[in-house]
Amino acid sequence: MAYEGILLGMGNPLLDISAVVDEDFLKKYDIKLNNAILAEDKHLPMYEEMTNKNDVEYIAGGATQNSIRVAQWMLQIPGATSYMGCIGKDKFGEEMKKNSKLAGVNVHYYEDETAPTGTCAVCVVGGERSLVANLSAANCYKSEHLKRPENWALVEKAKYFYIAGFFLTVSPESIQLVAEHAAAKNKVFMMNLSAPFICEFFRDVQEKALPYMDYVFGNETEARTFSKVHGWETDNVEEIALKISQWPKASGTHKRITVITQGADPVVVAEDGKVKLFPVILLPKEKLVDTNGAGDAFVGGFLSQLVQEKPIEECIRAGCYAANVIIQRSGCTYPEKPSFS
Repeated sequence: MAYEGILLGMGNPLLDISAVVDEDFLKKYDIKLNNAILAEDKHLPMYEEMTNKNDVEYIAGGATQNSIRVAQWMLQIPGATSYMGCIGKDKFGEEMKKNSKLAGVNVHYYEDETAPTGTCAVCVVGGERSLVANLSAANCYKSEHLKRPENWALVEKAKYFYIAGFFLTVSPESIQLVAEHAAAKNKVFMMNLSAPFICEFFRDVQEKALPYMDYVFGNETEARTFSKVHGWETDNVEEIALKISQWPKASGTHKRITVITQGADPVVVAEDGKVKLFPVILLPKEKLVDTNGAGDAFVGGFLSQLVQEKPIEECIRAGCYAANVIIQRSGCTYPEKPSFS
């Protein structure tokens, strides 16, 4: 089977500015752990404050880019994955390009002349993280870039597409183009709920894309927010996963499968009107470095097996393996080679 360009991701490429902070910092900027939000004016001084910390780290991030990099690492097949998103023409942008090339991902960035490369503050307290994204250039992605022949060629070549829900805030028209292509060509189209605010404030664009989704990923908090927004009156993650999987579909080729992670609790998988639970690899608290990128890594591990047409059990096992590796390191980073077999 030819793997070149088999998996394409589109999203917001962000440089993670990661540092350990304290409860006072969270209070000062009015942010919560295990949440992801877009920066408002009141958050902007935090980036400067974090860059002045001794232990600050800069790591190429952005949810979709993380997942694609992890899938590429798990696959160990050069050029199996591609990625598109918008960066600025600056030092951070150059850093991002260098990082992605090293990771073996075939990146086609749209480079914006005016906006700086987007950043994400990763505020770590006791291993848990709070994310505050300042999209900047990432917010400037245009579907014109996607339509250029050299970029659309990546879409034609790919058989699997993965886009985090965060991209719904930037270019829903790009998502729609790829989703319709996938449905017309019987390819696999996948998205992530990504954050409670996406389910709440970008409900319309999310609902427009949902019929095209063959796989829906998310965590328990996002699933519960989705349920609340749709008036389902249930907090039961298994029930919610099932309801999402039964949402009408644009194409009948693939049935929809919902995959919801719950931190240290079992992964919930809903398909064919049934729910299965898969335990995760438990990690002693002292080995936890930070949960930043855990969900992204889970998806990356999952995708690495899915594109090889492995059964769902194997996809979940790989997802759990990748997430377990990533939470023992700072940010969404990994050793040179995976030890997954």
